[in-house]
This record gives sequence, C-alpha cells and structure tokens, in this order.
Amino acid sequence: MPLIHVDVVTAEKTVYSADVDAVTLTTVDGQVSVLSGHVPLVTLLQAGEMVARLGENETYLAVSGGFAQVTRDGIVVLADTCERAEEIDVRRAEEAERRAQELLRADAPEAVAAAAEAALRRSVARLRVADKHRLRMRRRVGQMYQ
Repeated sequence: MPLIHVDVVTAEKTVYSADVDAVTLTTVDGQVSVLSGHVPLVTLLQAGEMVARLGENETYLAVSGGFAQVTRDGIVVLADTCERAEEIDVRRAEEAERRAQELLRADAPEAVAAAAEAALRRSVARLRVADKHRLRMRRRVGQMYQ
C-alpha cells in the first residue's frame, strides 16, 4: 500500500511530519480516515483525536480544531493547537475539564457557556488521547514479559 505524507502544523511549530499508511481526523462532520489516493478534501476540524498509522504503529495527537487539506501529495493539518499523546499533562487536562464543567453547571452568560463548552471538548479530547497512549504503553510492557 502506498504511503501518504502528513504534516501537522500550529502557529508555533510543526508538531508531526511523517509518511504513514492512514490518518484518522475528527471533523465537524465526524471522523474521516484518509489513505493514499483519497479524493481531494478541505475540512474543518473540531477538538478531537488524530491517529496516524504506519504498519502496527499508531501515533495519537490531540487537536483542538483547525483545518485539514487532503491533496494527492498528502495531508496538511493546520491546527489551532496540537499535542502528541506523550506530551499531554493529564492533571492539567483533568483540571481544565473540571473547571469547564463547573462553568456549564453555573448559570453563566451565553458567551461564557460557549467558551466553557469548547474548553470541555478540548479537555476531553486530550484525556482520551492520553488514555489511548497509556493503554498502548501497558500493552507493550505486557508483551515484553510474555
């Protein structure tokens, strides 16, 4: 199967750049998986996980939103923010989730509630990606001792 090149870029840096078999993105319309030869596409991303696969290896990233462009040359993700799974500060993400939930439970103005909802989506995405990374690491350790 031919590989597809993916670049994930934020305003600060290139977070990820590699040739992969497949990429799964969280768009406003749901998850989209992209393989080599995918039809051209420009899509709006929402807070969620991104998974890049090469063989049996998977790289998990938490994307807070942005755009993805798929061409025959590859995929470019312009992310608002993006973190690799191993870089996520779980305690900080849990605290952000707690604060966002508190704001949503309060009778906050519409603008504050909308910001809290967006913060909650980002926190949940970060925690989901961190959990998948931890599970993968546990499986690897378990395989080493079999």
